Amino acid sequence: MSQLLADCLNEIFEYLENDMVTLHSCLLVNRIWCEVSVKFFWRNIWKYRDSNYRTLIACLPTESKEILLKKGINISTLTSKPPIFNYASFCKILPIHRVGYKLKMILRHDKQYKQWQNLCNDSYILEQEIYKLYMSQIGSLRKLELILNMDWNIAFAFYPGAEDCLKNLSELSYDSDISTELFFQLSQICHNILSLNINYRNHISKELTDLISVQENLKYLSINQFTDESLKQIITSIKNPNNLSKLSIYGEEQPSLLFITKFTNLQELDLSIGKFEILQHVIFPQLQILKIYEKFELLTKFIENNGKNLRELYIIHEDYCYSNDSSNLAIAKSCPNLRKLFVGFKNNELETLKIAFKNCLYLETIKIWCGGNFLSEKEALEMVLKYSHKNLYKVILYHQDYTKSKLLPEELESFFISWANRVPQKSLSLLINDCDYYYNARNSLNKSAENMKIIEKYIKLGVIREFEVN
Repeated sequence: MSQLLADCLNEIFEYLENDMVTLHSCLLVNRIWCEVSVKFFWRNIWKYRDSNYRTLIACLPTESKEILLKKGINISTLTSKPPIFNYASFCKILPIHRVGYKLKMILRHDKQYKQWQNLCNDSYILEQEIYKLYMSQIGSLRKLELILNMDWNIAFAFYPGAEDCLKNLSELSYDSDISTELFFQLSQICHNILSLNINYRNHISKELTDLISVQENLKYLSINQFTDESLKQIITSIKNPNNLSKLSIYGEEQPSLLFITKFTNLQELDLSIGKFEILQHVIFPQLQILKIYEKFELLTKFIENNGKNLRELYIIHEDYCYSNDSSNLAIAKSCPNLRKLFVGFKNNELETLKIAFKNCLYLETIKIWCGGNFLSEKEALEMVLKYSHKNLYKVILYHQDYTKSKLLPEELESFFISWANRVPQKSLSLLINDCDYYYNARNSLNKSAENMKIIEKYIKLGVIREFEVN
């Protein structure tokens, strides 16, 4: 009976992995709940309290503790009683850059260092013992982050248990400054990586391309900062391009994007670079999410060819003020299955926005630019009320620079009253995005004390379930 309960709790707690408050409450229910929930609580402990790091140090085996003490590294938790659980065995994520930083903070707190180099030396020794613990205790590491400059040559792939720990690694993020030796080690062990996040500034090594080439089932690829040549090296290293379902490329170069045509099964495409016009006539039959930083006039044909299956569409460009109605009309007519739409409609495009609401019956979230040549807040909210379908529940108002809110409190309250009377009733998520970074006085509607009183009133009434200002 207890095993059945534990199995059921495992299924439930999978959905609470990122809800630390709820998981912490589950720890306190009873013994079985504690034993099950603690595993989820410790999957990714590195971004939480320093006490978690100290607990992990207390999990070190006697041999490691003796090494540290002989080196003069005396941390309070080294001599404390062993923890109730072997917490290290529950960890599934290892961010190398964060480990080094946190351990330095702990050492700095427990021991006075007159020289930075001495602190770094001790931190390196402590890190090595932590990695040994990871490799020997974690059955299967899920995510490895090798980001930012690494001061030391991390050789954890040589530690006992490393092969079993790393062989099923599914997510890897790495930086250009990682040693080629480590890439070589990983290429010998890790052949099942699903997600690669590449952030580099220097040349692409053979060891890195070898690591990419041995991945059988790579599905997600993100590349940040590159040259044309290095981008070509990465792309040509991909063993099974038809398996790739998500591609993100960021940078300042403007390479040809023709290589993207080989990824015929893309479901998500996120581009901030490149000569997009070459893709105008290409069809991606599986594409569901498009995030593009491109001029509007280059998107019309692409949207017409690929809009039918799109679920999410985000269009951002430095020249967004010069968007044209033809591109927005193509979105309105060609994307009937959209759930999320982030694009600007000008104040002379009310008819186009009306068509978008009419045709996009499944739309749940819309981000509307306000001010300047775009709609006023009043116009935006009126269009949502009059023409949006019953599925819509989240409205994001994006305020442009130098624009001032003109929405009166009575107009805002009228909107909430009308929203409460919609059939079927659905609580509203209202997000305000204020991009006026250049002045201390922000001008979005939430800066009015009267407006905020009205918003608080309708939060209490349940008309608003979420209100947030970014």
